[in-house]
Amino acid sequence: MKIEQAYHILFGGALIVFLLLIGAMVIRSIIGPRSTDRIMSVNMLGTMTICSIAILSVMLEEGYLADVALIYAMISFVAVLMMASMFVPAEPKHPVLPEAEEENGEGGDGK
Repeated sequence: MKIEQAYHILFGGALIVFLLLIGAMVIRSIIGPRSTDRIMSVNMLGTMTICSIAILSVMLEEGYLADVALIYAMISFVAVLMMASMFVPAEPKHPVLPEAEEENGEGGDGK
């Protein structure tokens, strides 16, 4: 077996693994259950797609695919920022823990 064949098998295996992971992230982005889960899955989906394009660039010896991967990275970054600004609140509600209520004198003892 030559080194080129070994690399071809390695790259093919990596692409199959990325394909399975991309499928898992698509399912995760549909199921959710929270909007932050969906945002993270879309971010991971973009990252794995970029890695797949980069592997294809090396495997097929096509330099323009590296440029496509970089452009896709910029588009994915902007898309995740837009989703985060739309779905994640600017000032989230902070839950008050029972221990904090007792320290502040807001407990139920009437004092």
